[in-house]
Amino acid sequence: MGRNLLMSSLENASFNIIFQILFRVITFIINAWVIRNVGHEVLGIMNVRLLLLESTILFLSREPFNRACLGQKDEFSWSQIINQIWLSVPLSCVLSLVFVYIWLNWLPLGSPEYAFQYAFGCWSVALSCVLELCSANMVLVAQLFCFIKFKVALDTLHIFVRTILFLSIIVYDRSLALIAFSVAQVGSIGAIVLSYYIFFYWYIKNKPLYAKGALKSKIVPDLVLHRLYDNMDDFHFTSLKDFLPKYLGTVNATFNKKLSTLTFSFAKQGVVKQLLTEGEKYVMSVSPVMSFSEQATYDVVNNLGSLAARFIFRPIEDSSYFYFTQMVSRDLPLHKQDKYKIQESCSVLSQVCKTVSSIGLIVLVFGQSYACTLLTLYGGEVFVASGLPVQLLRSHCLAIVLLAINGVTECYAFATMTSAQLNSYNYLMVFFSISFLVLSYVLTYVFGPVGFIISNCINMFARIMHSIHFINNKYKDTGYKPLEGLYVGKIFLLTLFVAGCICKLSENKLSHSSMIMHIAIGAVCFFCVLLSWAYENKDFVVKMYRKITNKEDKEKLARD
Repeated sequence: MGRNLLMSSLENASFNIIFQILFRVITFIINAWVIRNVGHEVLGIMNVRLLLLESTILFLSREPFNRACLGQKDEFSWSQIINQIWLSVPLSCVLSLVFVYIWLNWLPLGSPEYAFQYAFGCWSVALSCVLELCSANMVLVAQLFCFIKFKVALDTLHIFVRTILFLSIIVYDRSLALIAFSVAQVGSIGAIVLSYYIFFYWYIKNKPLYAKGALKSKIVPDLVLHRLYDNMDDFHFTSLKDFLPKYLGTVNATFNKKLSTLTFSFAKQGVVKQLLTEGEKYVMSVSPVMSFSEQATYDVVNNLGSLAARFIFRPIEDSSYFYFTQMVSRDLPLHKQDKYKIQESCSVLSQVCKTVSSIGLIVLVFGQSYACTLLTLYGGEVFVASGLPVQLLRSHCLAIVLLAINGVTECYAFATMTSAQLNSYNYLMVFFSISFLVLSYVLTYVFGPVGFIISNCINMFARIMHSIHFINNKYKDTGYKPLEGLYVGKIFLLTLFVAGCICKLSENKLSHSSMIMHIAIGAVCFFCVLLSWAYENKDFVVKMYRKITNKEDKEKLARD
């Protein structure tokens, strides 16, 4: 296969970051409008209770199959991989029935006037999850064959359809906010699933024509066709039926035992990881810690505090996981694998660690001086009057540093662990998840909502230590030290410290009288920090610039 996995991963991460920003900006604007015109309580039901239901069903039913199948295309037949990933659909149906029952009967709503809309929302979310998994097979194929531009188009479609449907209904009648959320959820996912099937029908139909040189299109440029079809000799799908499950004669032939074992390992891991990821929302939902209004406030602050995580860290983690699964074999020691691949993956891991650690430190330093400013611009002075939102956001900035490091190190560990190591780690994850939930419950009663953030920091620090131990052991006999990337440069740290002092002084002296001047000073300091980082990492910056501006594809097409 002639595709450049590193460039594909970088391109995927870049587009993911752009569309995460676009999606979150639109979401934040809608949330701000809902807070001012509908109320905190409805926002709490949507963003905490209903989105938690979606996250629970999707993560437990999709994540294990996706992670298990990503790095296995060369080891198993496509039929076995397709059969395996289709199992997520019946699993999602079962999980939907179970969790919708729990959401409707065990989790108190406390707002009778929203009972019907809440029930409608729960069933709509479950339907959207099942629909989304009906295209999980095509999502996997698109990722493995690097259809990056197609994913960008679908991300745009998802944002557009969801926003239009939600706003159309809520503007018509503000009392139907939960109905609008539900319809937008199902409608946008339905559009995505349909688009996947239409695209692959078109792609398969036209692939033979391209091979013969007979494919010409006024709509699709030649360069796009070249990128879609060139180096695709290993794309063996000849019909949409190839994307559907099929019986291969025996159960053992239909479902590979090793692949099923790996999937089961990720499934066990997924349960505890979901508890770790969404633990505070589960605690909010099952205990009377906070009202829906308070939950909405916490969710707004949490989302603002997680901007870097959602916009940057998550896309980097997803692309890095894909990259490492393709470059590093799970079952072979590093010294028995391709030396070039190991050297390149080590260099990538080191640079990614340095990049996300630097971003986390920037967020931590500037967050202390601009938390109040950001929340005032978003929710108004009344929203920050109690001081709690500002305290939450400042505390969250520390969590972001740990989140950045944990995301990359754990992603590498998950991508390279053997099945036995994954099973062993599952037991440790159980301990982490139980400790996290207990800490969340106890610290919330002691420190209030800030207790959620403190418990999360403790949990992530413990997971970072385990991942670092795993990576050090993996590389101990190779001479490579990828975790040196966690040590950011001295000039960068010094510049960041000075910038933090200046911004804090600006907050105390200028923010109340001239917010614009306070923001301008922060912008100048931020630019200086970026310059210092670029200076210390100039080789990496130059290398990335050359990769991004690479003209090889166009030149090759011109030669052809």
